[in-house]
This record gives sequence, C-alpha cells and structure tokens, in this order.
Amino acid sequence: MMIGYARVSKEEQNLHRQIDQLTAYGAEKIIQEKYTGTRRDRPGIDTLFEILRLGDSLVVENISRLGRNTLDILLLIQELATKEVQFISLKENMNTATPTGKAMLQMMSVTSELERNLLADRVCEGIAASRKRGVKMGRPKVSQEKLAVAVRMYQSGGYSVKEITETNQLSLGTFYKELNRRKLARIKNKVSR
Repeated sequence: MMIGYARVSKEEQNLHRQIDQLTAYGAEKIIQEKYTGTRRDRPGIDTLFEILRLGDSLVVENISRLGRNTLDILLLIQELATKEVQFISLKENMNTATPTGKAMLQMMSVTSELERNLLADRVCEGIAASRKRGVKMGRPKVSQEKLAVAVRMYQSGGYSVKEITETNQLSLGTFYKELNRRKLARIKNKVSR
C-alpha cells in the first residue's frame, strides 16, 4: 500500500497542495498533520508507524515534511527501513528502493554526522568561553550551613522531614544523602506528627 504523509507547521496553513501531489502520485491513504516539525511527539507520525506494514511505501511531497533537521529525518527513514518500508520524496526525487535513493540516504548520514560533530564543537567552545568569563558550571553547591541546621532539626526530633526540607530549601534527596553521609539516626520522635 502506498501511504502519503502531509504536514504543515501552523494551523492556518492548508495541506491541499501536498495532498494533491500525493494523490496524483498514487497515495491510497494520506496521514495529515498540523504540527511543527521541531516537536518529537507528533501524533501523525505515530499513526503512520502504526499503519505501515512490510512492503508498504511512504511518500512525502518534500523530505522536510518529516522533520526540521537531518538527524531526525534520517532516524525516521532508518526506522522505515527496519520495517522494510520504501521511502519516496517527490521534490528531491528520492526513492530508497533505488541505488540513487540509497546513495542519497548515505549522503544524508554523512551530513547528519557532520551536524552532530559541529554541534558538539560549538557546545565545547561555549562552555570554554563561559568558564573563561568566570561562569560556574554544574549544579549550585548546597549551603553547608543549611545542611547543618537541617541535621540539628532532624536530631532534635521535633520536626518532620517535610518541615525540615521546606524550611531549609533542600530537596529530600540532598537531605537524606547528608544523613547517610553522616550515618545519623533520628532520636525517637519527641513530637507526634
């Protein structure tokens, strides 16, 4: 079965042009979606992968309809390949069942890897520049003073854990980690709460 996928990014845009082209190409069923390509959770794509079967073909008017970046598009096309579904993009004249289509997919793979490497380089450069400016990286340090107060409150037995963590603006995880680090046990409750 040949299934078409048509997507526009905004609700006010219409799908008529894409639907006309997909129908003219021979799409028997068309999944329509009005979602931005940058979102990963797109119901239309989910529906598409539920109905596609071995030997089916997916046709799109333009490869950009699948996603906004090369990596996302490539991952979707590779997922189609694992389901043994042929992918066809009309504008790019790409068909993964042909040698040319397979070569285009390999070029996309190389481009995707280049994109990932360039992004990683930019992230490293950004971190280095931030450190040079004196920006502290990572999680903020927990105040030892707040931890000491929280431990004293805990040992007194007069406060609930919830009261202690809220009063000292500590997460439960941080508080319990400190108790475990100090190997502290609570004095039997003086207050019944």
